[in-house]
Amino acid sequence: MFGRKKAEYVAPVNEQGRKAVIDIRDITKVYTMGDIEVRALQGVSLTVYDGEFISIMGPSGSGKSTMMHILGALDQPTSGEYYLDGVNVAELNDSDLARIRNQKIGFVFQSFNLLKRTSALRQVELPMIYGNGKDRTKRAKAALEAVGLGSRLDHLPSELSGGQQQRVAIARAIVNQPAIILADEPTGNLDSRSGTEVLKIFQTLNREQGRTTVFVTHDAFIARHTDRVIMLRDGKLVADRKVPEPLIAGEAERPSEAAELEEIFKTVYYEGDKQEYN
Repeated sequence: MFGRKKAEYVAPVNEQGRKAVIDIRDITKVYTMGDIEVRALQGVSLTVYDGEFISIMGPSGSGKSTMMHILGALDQPTSGEYYLDGVNVAELNDSDLARIRNQKIGFVFQSFNLLKRTSALRQVELPMIYGNGKDRTKRAKAALEAVGLGSRLDHLPSELSGGQQQRVAIARAIVNQPAIILADEPTGNLDSRSGTEVLKIFQTLNREQGRTTVFVTHDAFIARHTDRVIMLRDGKLVADRKVPEPLIAGEAERPSEAAELEEIFKTVYYEGDKQEYN
């Protein structure tokens, strides 16, 4: 449906028998600006298995945004392969990319991206309208109830708090039962209390419903709530670590960022040399 599947492709399987939902192989992305080439990603390979909750981190200019755009099928790599739920996204045309974004990826952005004059219920129905989904109202209500907004179906964004608006965005992201949820700084515009509530929802979706979730974040404290952290630097993947004891949203106070980074990345191996992350 989304283009040709290579006959020889077999999704990797982890120790628990779960297949790879995201399988990136030697991805590069080069932007040309006149006579200058900017290598935003340089041979990145990454596997994310069904039901994982991971975060992607890195300093400014590390390639996080480029990686998010490629993961979200918003941009194509210059070279390499990207298999999303078994489909090689790197081979898709614009029409197929639009369909795969609608059906296999649930997006949550820092700025919510809600329509000002549209009720919460209609906001959540939108992906199903584009995808010709059936039982739209019933499914949209169920998604809003899952994020605690069953009593706010007819409210406009102006009638909702920031945290509630982000919950509408999460409901919209999950209503089509996507293969992955891709969240770009989802708590960045929220106060600490609302941010904690949003983190609780993501953890519930992951742990109780098995939703494969990818956070793109600069916040080490947020990353500690995920099960695995990927670090990018200068367009290269320099670390891939499991979080030993992921935090439970609402049960830990925020320490200093330096302490969080030291906990996750006590040592980062970069181009074969041992360096401390600063």
